[in-house]
Amino acid sequence: MNISGDARPDPTEHDARGDGRNDGRGDGRNDRDDGRDDDRNDGRDESPEERADRQWQELVQEIRVAQTGVQILFGFLLTVAFTTEFQRLPQTDKTIYIVTVILGSLATGALIGPVAFHRLVWGRRIKPETVVWASRLTFIGILLLLATLTTALFLILRVTTHNALVPWLVAGVLLWYLLCWFALPLWVRGRRRGAGRP
Repeated sequence: MNISGDARPDPTEHDARGDGRNDGRGDGRNDRDDGRDDDRNDGRDESPEERADRQWQELVQEIRVAQTGVQILFGFLLTVAFTTEFQRLPQTDKTIYIVTVILGSLATGALIGPVAFHRLVWGRRIKPETVVWASRLTFIGILLLLATLTTALFLILRVTTHNALVPWLVAGVLLWYLLCWFALPLWVRGRRRGAGRP
């Protein structure tokens, strides 16, 4: 029993699972954020399975954010084809629309894929591999979402403005996406490595 008044668990105590391990969580949950970087192996005392459980919970939260965006956009795109205005669009705009819908469908599939993957391999004791493949599917889904957003914006601006600046505006927005989603995280990661930290 810990009598020092510290809120940290006593490593000599057994947890509720009865296997003699105490992983510091007590309630079996491992999605708690302690402010430390996941890339650091010296900051956490966890088995590969416990690490995979924590990474899965974090990945699920990320997928929820991306899924919400792509599902709203995809649902909106599906309704466009049934409007009277759509029938009056030139064939070029209809082609852009079809490409956008296909990209949105692919993005939806990739972002929902980790859920189906987890369900099909659940209970097989391969959670670390599941996290790796789910992470790959999520990244592919993000790339497809990027393409969907770009083509959707291009179509909307073409139809509403008929302006020669549309490609430049879309290119500017695309650069903003690339900066926020990829360049900034990679820059921060590079600075961390440059400072000699893992």
